[in-house]
Amino acid sequence: MTRTILLHLAFWTAVWFFFVYFFSYNSEDRVYNFWISSLLLPLTMAASYFAVYFLIPRFLFERKYLKFALYSFYTLIFIAYFIVLIIYGCLIFLLDFNISIMPPMSKNFFFILILVNLVVGLVGFVTVLNHNFKTEHRNRELQSKILETQLQVKEQELHYLKMQIHPHFLFNTLNTIYGFALKQSQHTPEVILKLSNLLDYILYRVDKPKVALNEEVMHIREYMELEKIRFKDSLRVDMEVGEVDEQIQMAPMLLLPFVENAFKHGSIIDGFLQVRMKLEAEGERMDFRIRNTCLEEEAEERGGGIGLENIRKRLELHYAGNYTLQSNQEGNWYTAHLIIEKLEGGTQ
Repeated sequence: MTRTILLHLAFWTAVWFFFVYFFSYNSEDRVYNFWISSLLLPLTMAASYFAVYFLIPRFLFERKYLKFALYSFYTLIFIAYFIVLIIYGCLIFLLDFNISIMPPMSKNFFFILILVNLVVGLVGFVTVLNHNFKTEHRNRELQSKILETQLQVKEQELHYLKMQIHPHFLFNTLNTIYGFALKQSQHTPEVILKLSNLLDYILYRVDKPKVALNEEVMHIREYMELEKIRFKDSLRVDMEVGEVDEQIQMAPMLLLPFVENAFKHGSIIDGFLQVRMKLEAEGERMDFRIRNTCLEEEAEERGGGIGLENIRKRLELHYAGNYTLQSNQEGNWYTAHLIIEKLEGGTQ
């Protein structure tokens, strides 16, 4: 507040000296120049503050241009009227109506009117610039807050979707362990060990924005090994993975739910559940396809599963516009086909 007052005082002091300098041109009458400058200063101040605190915010900023022009015209008449009074007052009380000794710059009414309005216009122009700067600054801050809020919402949604995947996956795997425990199977320790590796991936790696594609593939293999133990001789798995660069990364837990759903919704036909997976990755492009035997009447349930529904949402959040996901049923084979064009272009 004190700084603002000092700035205003400094500005109006500078304006007063400007008036004195203006009226001193070709004139040695310092008393007259002092008084006319001192009388014009409060008029200029009043007109400026009226414009800054009433005309501009009430009408110009509110886009009421007609009223702004009308009241500006009234203000101009007000200024002109008081300039006339000041000129005649100085002429009467300082010069005794002797117009011949009147300083030349104070004789021209229009010059004085332009001078006063020049200062008023300058103050108004600075006010508008300052308002635009503050408005732009506030808009940038608001945009930053909106983007930050959207990012937080996005992160929360991703976290929520991941948390939905975990129970779904664990429920299926624990059912397998439960079945082995009832039978007192010798495979129980092996299954628990493989599950512990998957739990490590789920609990400590899935919260990362990106993981190595090779790591995802490794845990898919572990998952399939678990299913081989559960299905025993009724499962046929064909997993074809091309050479994958160790530097290629992707969002975690995107492919594993496809594999999970292949077993969950797959059907044993002619004595076997068959699952065929193919993965190719080159540069930033990944082509993933998985097929499983499935009865036609069960295929309709596939699209509504929690796993695939979450995958669609997560793909949209991570790779919007950079992926295609297709699924179809042909005879007794259900196929899910995912292509991501820009793995590194995903949301971090």
